[in-house]
Amino acid sequence: MSLPIVFINLDRDAERRTRLLAALQSIDMPSERFPAVWWADVPPEKTSRWYSDALNARQYYKPLRNGEKGCYASHIGAWQQLLASDAPALVVLEDDVRLTPQFAEVVNAIAALPEPWDMVKLLGRDREKVRSERPLVPGTTLVDYSRVPSMTAGYVVSRAGAAKLLAHRQPFGRPIDVDLRFWWECDQLRILGVSPSAIALDDTSEVSSIWDTRDTLTPGQRWRKFTMKLALTVGNAWHRRRLPKL
Repeated sequence: MSLPIVFINLDRDAERRTRLLAALQSIDMPSERFPAVWWADVPPEKTSRWYSDALNARQYYKPLRNGEKGCYASHIGAWQQLLASDAPALVVLEDDVRLTPQFAEVVNAIAALPEPWDMVKLLGRDREKVRSERPLVPGTTLVDYSRVPSMTAGYVVSRAGAAKLLAHRQPFGRPIDVDLRFWWECDQLRILGVSPSAIALDDTSEVSSIWDTRDTLTPGQRWRKFTMKLALTVGNAWHRRRLPKL
C-alpha cells in the first residue's frame, strides 16, 4: 500500500496549491491538501496549548513570529492526522516543493525499510555530513546524518515518530526546523535522510508566505543564539555516538 501524502497549504496560496496538486496527481499515490494554520485566527485556548513563551525564552534566542508558530502548528496537525488514521506513516510536504522523478520510488522504499526509523527527510543540502549510508533505490542512498539538517519542506514520518513528537513538542518554543535538530529531546527521535533529495524547492520558496524579512538581532540575542548552537553541537555529539549506524 502506498503511503498517504499531505501537503500544507494556506487558503490564500492558490497558485502553489494548483501547481503541487498537478504534480501529485501525476503519481499513483493518495494525496490531499492539509489547510495550513493561520496563527492570527487560532483561539487563545489553542495557542497556549501549542506555544509557550516561557519555553521559548529558555530554548530560543528570540520570540517566534506568527508565521513560524502557524507553520509548526500545521505540522502538529499533520502528525495528529496520521495517528487518527490506520496508515503506518505519512508523507508531509510544504507547498513550495517540486517532486523529482524518483520521488514515488524513494517514498515506497522508505515505507519498506526493515530498520526502525521515526522520520526520513526528503530534502537536505547538497553536501551533508553523514555518519553512515547505504543504498535505498538505484541512484539514491539512505543517509544517517552527523547533524540533522534544518529543512522541513518534506519528510516521511512514522506512527512512532509522530507519537514521540506530539508527546514532547506540545507546547513548543523553537521553530520546527530548529526543534527537530534537538532530536534527542524527543525520546531519541531517529531522523534519517536520502541523497540525492527526492524533492526540490520551487522558485516560490524564495518568497515566504508566512513571514517578512529577518530581524536585526540585539547583542543579547546574538549571545543566546551562540549558546543555543553550542548546546546543539554538544548535545548532538553526545547522543549521536549511542545510535547504531546503518
